[in-house]
Amino acid sequence: MSKVDGALQYVRHFSKFGRSFRIQKQHPHLQPSESVKPQSPALEIASRNLSSFHTPLLIFRQLFDHISSTYTYLLACPRTKECVLVDPVLEQAKRDFQITQDLGLSIKYAVNTHMHADHITGTGYLRVLSGCKTVISKASGADADIHVQEDDEIAFGAQKLKVLSTPGHTNGCVTYYSPEQGVAFTGDALLIRGCGRTDFQEGNPRTLYRSVHEKIFRLPTATLLFPAHDYKGLTCTTVDEESRLNPRLSKTEDQFVEIMNNLNLDYPKQIDRALPANKVCGVYDIPQNP
Repeated sequence: MSKVDGALQYVRHFSKFGRSFRIQKQHPHLQPSESVKPQSPALEIASRNLSSFHTPLLIFRQLFDHISSTYTYLLACPRTKECVLVDPVLEQAKRDFQITQDLGLSIKYAVNTHMHADHITGTGYLRVLSGCKTVISKASGADADIHVQEDDEIAFGAQKLKVLSTPGHTNGCVTYYSPEQGVAFTGDALLIRGCGRTDFQEGNPRTLYRSVHEKIFRLPTATLLFPAHDYKGLTCTTVDEESRLNPRLSKTEDQFVEIMNNLNLDYPKQIDRALPANKVCGVYDIPQNP
């Protein structure tokens, strides 16, 4: 059996709910620095680094809200059936909850990467539906059951996400990183060939540049990066790709600041509705009859 055959077998399928993959097994002789490429066009996730020890299966779904172009991520431990939802959207909360029910999962945490301005979070509604705990960074200033900061960990079953503080788009932005699985959820700090804007919510382009370069770009180069948004149908990227190809963040810091200060973007359409609601975990707009 080749290293590639023995290292990684993806089970990936498409459904009306999103995309899923499971990391099934790893070759004992692969070193952490080695990259493995998918074996066929059907396995389009990306090349990635694998740790040299066995990793339990991870259930993963990438879900999408078409109105706000927001990605929500479901991650679950197959052994314990505990799961987390990252960046859920209010209007899709029932959909997300139903998926967990269909898969026999129990939502442990509903998590935000930051306090969003373009949609109302679904974390409060998911708490009503499932009894889960809500999570956001302490620096965000928003209400939640649990406030996290740099180096905290969110554990669900045998899996965990490490918190990396990545401010700049907002003061409270964090990235959730799984070293074992080689994936990171970057919120709006880093998008695919782009980044979140820095002209509102205490945004700062220099802070954002340093967050990305000092935290995200220092992860292993084959780490898969999953953003909170995409507007062109792209689903994921890697540290290697963005460090080389991102048209903003591959520049010098001064060049990046110049770009960000001259975007002249429109005022966010949902900000006046979203921010007040998201400061209280989205509870302002929870439906009366969940």
